[in-house]
Amino acid sequence: MIGFFIALLSGALMSVQGVFNTQVTKVTGMWVSNAWVQLSAFLFCLVAWLLSGRDSVMTIAKVEPKYMLLGGVIGAGITWTVIKSMEQLGPAKAVLLIVISQLLIAYVIEVFGLFGVEKQPFEWRKVIGMVIALVGVGIFQWK
Repeated sequence: MIGFFIALLSGALMSVQGVFNTQVTKVTGMWVSNAWVQLSAFLFCLVAWLLSGRDSVMTIAKVEPKYMLLGGVIGAGITWTVIKSMEQLGPAKAVLLIVISQLLIAYVIEVFGLFGVEKQPFEWRKVIGMVIALVGVGIFQWK
């Protein structure tokens, strides 16, 4: 049950962060804003690391396959795409499409067992659920 609430908090934080980042970009520009997001996240993580367990930083070299270390690069891409989509579509439409895209890609990752994720069986009811979500996008945008 705690995972449910953490997921809801994650979605809320992502929406608020997207709005904040879009507003900062209006003043600073895309890459200054994006760099600030990544730098402030690094500083927060550094403080959290200093206050908690202090796992060895050198264990990062043991991560395999090495492409798994591209999370920060992907994070910069996420920040850029969220800012641009919110700027062009507004927060509600952008987040709706972002969440549907996340759901679709996450399901493909599960079904094919990509990136070390345990393979899950294909289920039509999940595909139907995603189709309903896409219909929801159409209804949401209907004037």
